Amino acid sequence: MCGIIGYIGDRNAAEVILKGLKRLEYRGYDSAGVVIDDGGKLDVRKGAGRIDDLAERLGFLEMNGNRGIGHTRWATHGVPNDINAHPQKDCTGKIVLVHNGIIENFAELKEELLKKGHRFESDTDTEVIAHLIEEELKNSENFEEALRRALKRLKGSFALAIVYADEPDRLYVVRNESPLVLGIGDGEMFAASDVPAFLEYTNKAVFLDDGEYAVITKDSYVVKRIDTGEIVEKPIHEIEWTLEMAEKAGFPHFMLKEIYEQPGAIRDAIHGNREVIKSVAEEIAKYEKVIFVAMGTSYHAALAGKYLLQRLAKKAPLVEEASEFRYEFEDLIDENTLVIAITQSGETADTLAAMKLAKRKGAKVLAIVNVVGSMATRIADLTLYTHAGPEIGVAATKTYTTQLTVLTMLAIELARILGTADEKYLEELERTLERAPELVEQVLGYNSSLRELAETLKDRKDFFYIGRGISVPTALEGALKLKEISYIHAEGISAGELKHGPLALLEDGVPVIAINPSGRVFEKMVSNMEEARARGAMIIALSDRKELERVSDVLIEMPPVDELLTPIIYVVPLQLLAYHLAVLRGNDPDKPRNLAKSVTVE
Repeated sequence: MCGIIGYIGDRNAAEVILKGLKRLEYRGYDSAGVVIDDGGKLDVRKGAGRIDDLAERLGFLEMNGNRGIGHTRWATHGVPNDINAHPQKDCTGKIVLVHNGIIENFAELKEELLKKGHRFESDTDTEVIAHLIEEELKNSENFEEALRRALKRLKGSFALAIVYADEPDRLYVVRNESPLVLGIGDGEMFAASDVPAFLEYTNKAVFLDDGEYAVITKDSYVVKRIDTGEIVEKPIHEIEWTLEMAEKAGFPHFMLKEIYEQPGAIRDAIHGNREVIKSVAEEIAKYEKVIFVAMGTSYHAALAGKYLLQRLAKKAPLVEEASEFRYEFEDLIDENTLVIAITQSGETADTLAAMKLAKRKGAKVLAIVNVVGSMATRIADLTLYTHAGPEIGVAATKTYTTQLTVLTMLAIELARILGTADEKYLEELERTLERAPELVEQVLGYNSSLRELAETLKDRKDFFYIGRGISVPTALEGALKLKEISYIHAEGISAGELKHGPLALLEDGVPVIAINPSGRVFEKMVSNMEEARARGAMIIALSDRKELERVSDVLIEMPPVDELLTPIIYVVPLQLLAYHLAVLRGNDPDKPRNLAKSVTVE
């Protein structure tokens, strides 16, 4: 996923843009570049590699001017190299732009432009946009008209920031199915893929919607529709996040900082939803057909949500990966369907596509999302925010536990409305949920011992995570965390599946991490642990039952808690273990290879 930052004002633009690019590194990238308007000359510097190296090699901070745009690229068309890095320009060099997304009809547009004499330097779909604007400018009264005409010919997803040499007092930015937000300053304006890029300078933001573009000067902005040119009035959001919240606060990595932020994040999720959860639950209580859609870690939260709704609200929801939903579920959705979409960023392409399909078919859509003003919140009929604050580390931690918190609150309230669970039991669950922050604090105290455990495991090549019932999502999430940042092969499976194939993979010393809290499947899990141990596996158990020392090589004693709340508590040591294994193996847990924070293209 690419990152965009733009600036126009009185500051040194290169300095602002370089800081913004650094704060967008979490989105994942393979190359980066900057263009600065230096007295009417557009100075473009770009290349493959890390921002710090490029800044030194290409002299980003030596660039002069008060208007510019910057970009971190995650390759989709054309290999990562200096030529394919953004910004890209037209034949004249007067139109320079950066792009996040994919232009689906770029091949036919490129063929058309080649026939008209345009010369292309890169293999990117992005360069086509610059040449298309150049071509449209030949038959337009002004640049803005040419831009609109070009945009209407594009198919796909695109967020754009554009500078035109002949208009030194303006920036143009565009959004269509890729995130773009304006930062409103005093005598200066910003544009970026995400708020932290400009949060040092302003906390006032305007979120563009799909099909909109903005014309920005240092003192003003105007948002318009691409299709009609009509001016759109947009609210200004005051962002509550501070810059300090978006930085490491003394921790060696964002991931560790965000793991330790979970008690506060869970508390905020509870307090932030206490007033709205009842009205949302009342609205969705009537739906019998319930489908969760999500991807990655959010998908594991959805699986936990399924168990919560089954056990408490006596509903039988389906859970589907958003990438599959739009192709397999179209004929099953109608006005009697509730779709619950879970997405941290609110910009995940597959999840947004699933939400749009559900809306077209008449379904009610509830979004559980972290980012205020994101696209998911504008598509959904109803929204519950997780209030986790900015999560910079690519591997989700606090956003997962806050998703689980919101889902637990929703399931409790649905059960109350539907009368499907004893009120005293629901009240006890609520009281325990209120204690979740202090329980997570307690588990964070295991950090040193988990690091010592990681020392003994750092050279293992395979891990298995097992659980039953509501602990299955925890097993899946634990395995995902390990894969994402340590690059160790790991499988998360239902323990009942061991005998149906995976048991053949167990050898002497292979770690098997068993999530086994007290509950209805405790004894069954003990049997599964015995099976694995009999094959020579190293059993690492997470449980509140001390007697598991008998069947475990390592027992991580967890605080006693109702099993329906264990996903929130039990995932924390798995996050810490994955973190320490990654660091001990020399990996940067904030920037795992081949991964990006939010997947905004399919």
